[in-house]
Amino acid sequence: MRVGVPFTLIMLCGLAWAGNMESCASRCHEKFDRDAACQCDRRCPHHGDCCEDYEHLCTAEEDPTEPDIHLELEEAPASYLYLAPNSCQGRCREAFDKHHPCHCNDRCQEFGNCCEDFESLCGDHEGFSYSSDTITKEELRSISEKIYKVDTNKARKEDIILNSQNRITPAETGDQVDHCPEPLFTYVNEQLFSKPTYAAFINLLNNYQRATGHGEHFSAQQLEEQAVFLREVMKTAVMKELYGFLHHQNRYSSEQEFVEDLKHMWFGLYSRGSEEGDSSGFEHVFSGEVKKGKVTGFHNWIRFYLQEKEGLVDYYSHIYDGPWDSYPDVLAMQFNWDGYYKEVGSAFIGSSPEFEFALYSLCFIARPGKTCQLSLGGYPLAIQTYTWDKTTYGNGRKYIATAYVVSSTQ
Repeated sequence: MRVGVPFTLIMLCGLAWAGNMESCASRCHEKFDRDAACQCDRRCPHHGDCCEDYEHLCTAEEDPTEPDIHLELEEAPASYLYLAPNSCQGRCREAFDKHHPCHCNDRCQEFGNCCEDFESLCGDHEGFSYSSDTITKEELRSISEKIYKVDTNKARKEDIILNSQNRITPAETGDQVDHCPEPLFTYVNEQLFSKPTYAAFINLLNNYQRATGHGEHFSAQQLEEQAVFLREVMKTAVMKELYGFLHHQNRYSSEQEFVEDLKHMWFGLYSRGSEEGDSSGFEHVFSGEVKKGKVTGFHNWIRFYLQEKEGLVDYYSHIYDGPWDSYPDVLAMQFNWDGYYKEVGSAFIGSSPEFEFALYSLCFIARPGKTCQLSLGGYPLAIQTYTWDKTTYGNGRKYIATAYVVSSTQ
């Protein structure tokens, strides 16, 4: 005799399942579940669809001082980036909506996606506080355009042939699927690398152990290579333009003071792991690191090309390609670096070493730990920096934790 399952039992089981899908209990950092009432994956704060107990259950073990927990992801369609920005009129502290090109909630500054009138319309609301930046947005856009125009060492269109192949959606970035059977770089004119700043930059790339937790110990030759790089970039019109701007802003009284500060903020060592002095801003941003089984940093096209040429980098896909029709351009990509995955790594393509070094330094000095709004060739561009807050140098100055180009609205 067949015995049916009581209808009330079915309902109770269904309610229990639904209740569980409204909580992050046993679901922390699982993949996106379209059938769930709310999400517990690492990107749910960006999408605004976390379960109510996500922060309590899933972020307790995160290190709030580690900059790489701020995912370098583009969570809205890239086409939104260059639309005319919307206003915060009547939208202050509204809930996050991934379909909006800009935002007005109390975390938009953290993610660098506020509307342009956010500070003027929403800055007086209780709970918001801002530092008084003496360098205005207009001045940042002006100096970035000047740096862009004087960079004579950047690649020409014929110097680099890219094969970007397949573009994926932001939702697919965590899948670790190789959508591109061919390398990213079809051709690079390596005569570029004989230019003094390129050669000095490349000499620095093999001076680091990529795994955090292993202390860096520089030889006299490696320290001299750092000094040579700084000397060579300071000879360029790019860095002279940057220093002149910062000197006019009373940030530095002499070029010697400026160079000394660059040396500390970029090459000064601090500890991301168990070993003292295992990381620096330069290593993280330009050379790349591996921490907890993932690639962190690694935002430089020259490093990518050289590692791809050696068979150590496997290009998987991209989610964003910038609007520039000449170099430098911006690409946000996914790749495997000798066994470790980078979910989204944004990088300038075809830029000179001094160009990247100048823009990242400018933004770290002018907007440390914030989004820095610039302009390149008439197109808006943002750079995000984070400070290293655990240790300092000099009179309480902070090292660079990371810096990267924000390639789309988050």
